[in-house]
Amino acid sequence: MSNLVLASSSPYRRALIERLGLPFQHAAPDVDETPRVGETPTQLTLRLALDKARALADRFTSHLIIGSDQVLLLDGQPVSKPGDHASARDQLRRCSGRNVQFTTSLCLLNSATGQYQLTSEPFSVSFRELDDASIERYLEREKPYDCAGSFKAEGLGISLFRALQGDDPNSLIGLPLIRLCEMLRNEGLQLP
Repeated sequence: MSNLVLASSSPYRRALIERLGLPFQHAAPDVDETPRVGETPTQLTLRLALDKARALADRFTSHLIIGSDQVLLLDGQPVSKPGDHASARDQLRRCSGRNVQFTTSLCLLNSATGQYQLTSEPFSVSFRELDDASIERYLEREKPYDCAGSFKAEGLGISLFRALQGDDPNSLIGLPLIRLCEMLRNEGLQLP
């Protein structure tokens, strides 16, 4: 089976998949992302990655469907996408000089068999001390208002960091490609 579908409207996830050189389609899943009572951030991202893949299974019946979800935690609390300049500035001020934790979950669903593979990837980012002038220059240049944490690690956002820790830096962008490649090989795809 080589029919891949990315269950996401994210241009960042699409760009990551394109790096694999495999043909794929993408579609936005209709999934309620509201956390459940007592659900940990990891449980939330695992559930949503699976739900996103399953949401497209009726439409793509003989495909490998990729679902992914990510949460950023600062002081144990989820941080969402900022949406605007002022919120992004506040997020970066809060992250300055601190460590933040990402959890990115990934699901690969074989819609023909109903079988799926599911994993969660932790990733830690240590921010350097950021002054207001640096924050403003960064935000004016990249405008990362649709990115949790208000940065684009694949761009100039890397200049905001002191250190990164995790198995796959792509998980920071929203899709752990190393794990995805393992899952695809498990389904019989030859990579590279």
